[in-house]
Amino acid sequence: MSNGNKMDDLMDMIVADESPSQISDKIKDMLFSKSAERIDAFRPVVSSAMFGDDESEDEEYDEE
Repeated sequence: MSNGNKMDDLMDMIVADESPSQISDKIKDMLFSKSAERIDAFRPVVSSAMFGDDESEDEEYDEE
């Protein structure tokens, strides 16, 4: 589901006068989804920075 479609759903909920708790839950779901996407995008960068390039070290041990 694209981000624009989620915003449309949220606007529809507001216009339809849905309960504030449902609107709040929808906003939280959208924020959580966006955060999860960003975390997944940064995970390889952080992993590489924290642990280095482990694949090349594994290859060296396999050759010995």
